[in-house]
Amino acid sequence: MTQDVKEIFAGEAPPAPAALAAKVRTLAPSMTRSMQRVAEAVAADPAGCAALTVTGLAELTGTSEATVVRTARLLGYPGYRDLRLALAGLAAQQQSGRAPAVTADIAVDDPIADVVAKLAYDEQQTLADTAAGLDTVQLGAAVAALAVARRIDIYGVGASGLVAQDLAQKLLRIGLIAHSHSDPHLAVTNAVQLRAKDVAIAITHSGSTGDVIEPLRVAFEHGATTVAITGRPGGPVTQYADHILTTSTARESELRPAAMSSRTSQLLVVDCLFVGVAQRTYETAAPALSASYEALAHRHTPRGGR
Repeated sequence: MTQDVKEIFAGEAPPAPAALAAKVRTLAPSMTRSMQRVAEAVAADPAGCAALTVTGLAELTGTSEATVVRTARLLGYPGYRDLRLALAGLAAQQQSGRAPAVTADIAVDDPIADVVAKLAYDEQQTLADTAAGLDTVQLGAAVAALAVARRIDIYGVGASGLVAQDLAQKLLRIGLIAHSHSDPHLAVTNAVQLRAKDVAIAITHSGSTGDVIEPLRVAFEHGATTVAITGRPGGPVTQYADHILTTSTARESELRPAAMSSRTSQLLVVDCLFVGVAQRTYETAAPALSASYEALAHRHTPRGGR
């Protein structure tokens, strides 16, 4: 395992057994083919693999003991012994007939009140983890660049694309020229136009989304200041980022994948950026924000003045 991967998972609790299959799906694209064979095997047959030694699993998958251990660590376990214990727990759960987990902590038959409480707690934890891990020096540098930018381009796809739109709309309302791009072709053609006084922001939880990395690379090579908002500080996107803002790498699960958990932490970082820029540009930001409120006020007034 590379040092970057070790740093990414340092300090993280091993994923719950119920989250293992989702973890495999999330990380498989970034694995080597031999590691994929190990990951697919443990996800497909947890009971069978739990009964195997590290040597037995290596032989079953046609790999090596070192590959098995690397795969276990990439999946979030300190070693193969910990992965084997998780597999045994997952197998026992499957055999017991208990309700399957919708998330690591929520079962299919949980009352809706419990779902609300558990999700609220998880969201709070995600926000706390993100705040604790956010580098305020990097954040301050990104804010400073945004406050004086001639133009701001923001790249994101899927759930990250929604976060990109949110940031662009916020910045537009305080008078900055900002655009979000989810179409990769449009993103690259716009990135070509960026220069030294411009800022490009890439939002990608995995840190390896090609449609987001490519325009950031183009912007970087054309001299723009670049920012990466990512849950993987060692991911490929960071090689083209002047400033890196790290989000919480919350546990994924069957119905609550990274697309949900990452968006919570990304929105916190986006709000921090926006407020920081608004503080630095208050003399122009406040009137611009007031003007946007006034322009939209009539849309919030009931017809006939009621």
